[in-house]
Amino acid sequence: MSIKKSVVILAGGLGSRYKGLKQIDGILENGATILEYSIYDAIQAGFNKIVIIINEHIPIGFCKKLDKIFQNKAIEIHWVTQTLSCFVPKHISIESRIKPWGTAHAILCAKNVIQEPFIVLNADDFYGNASFLKAAHIINQNSISEKQWSLMAYPVKNTLSKNGPVARGVCSIGMDGFLLKIEEKTTIEKKNDAIIYSENNTEIELNPNTLVSMNFWILHPGIFPFLEKLFADFLAKFKNQEEFYIPNAIQQLIETEGIKVDVKASPSEWKGVTFAEDKSEVQDFLKAQIQQQKYPEQLW
Repeated sequence: MSIKKSVVILAGGLGSRYKGLKQIDGILENGATILEYSIYDAIQAGFNKIVIIINEHIPIGFCKKLDKIFQNKAIEIHWVTQTLSCFVPKHISIESRIKPWGTAHAILCAKNVIQEPFIVLNADDFYGNASFLKAAHIINQNSISEKQWSLMAYPVKNTLSKNGPVARGVCSIGMDGFLLKIEEKTTIEKKNDAIIYSENNTEIELNPNTLVSMNFWILHPGIFPFLEKLFADFLAKFKNQEEFYIPNAIQQLIETEGIKVDVKASPSEWKGVTFAEDKSEVQDFLKAQIQQQKYPEQLW
């Protein structure tokens, strides 16, 4: 059975390490962005509603380009701007805030346009078509409910950058396949033959096959009231430029609300751009995919 299912794409970051808005950067000569490859894969897998979370700096021309692509297709597309004031009570001063509030806040911003099971994606990550097919199957089988969600995870060894440290949600998984704990580590990198991250001035080694979150979540709209409450709690005690991360939010919900998250190892190869220097590797990968006829030369 096929049911309505949505895609929420997180495209509201400022791209500080990339030194530009990588979510709108055409990756190949055809001008398509990485998020367009994700949309293409999602549509092929049966997703029929696209929600793109953007920031105030995204050019209107980029939005018009995608609107034009989908105007004659049976696909809903919604644009949601992640502003600093969204879901922030008026009595809380945010004058000194510069950065967006983070990935969990970005998802919360989609509350008013999502009423069905949905997947979450980063705009600058390539997840692979098999991941979308697997996610669609999970939703179609009614495996997503108010208190049971899923995560498509990837081995950490396949998610690193040669050009600097990356942030990943490191997963601890029970024997039953459900998430026990997810912790955001912001300095994961390869040093010599080891994969390490730094914590309290100590380097800690990770098993290369450790599954990590690349923000490919499969969620139920029941998450929104939880996120709204957690964001209010976050605002009451946040300091400086701290971010409201979705891995941290979901970990709190596992501990306090009995949420269960079924972790699935992705059957696809991941590629992404954290730094500008990562772009050439993604370009070579996508060119090879086109040569293997996995994607058309012109997506649309």
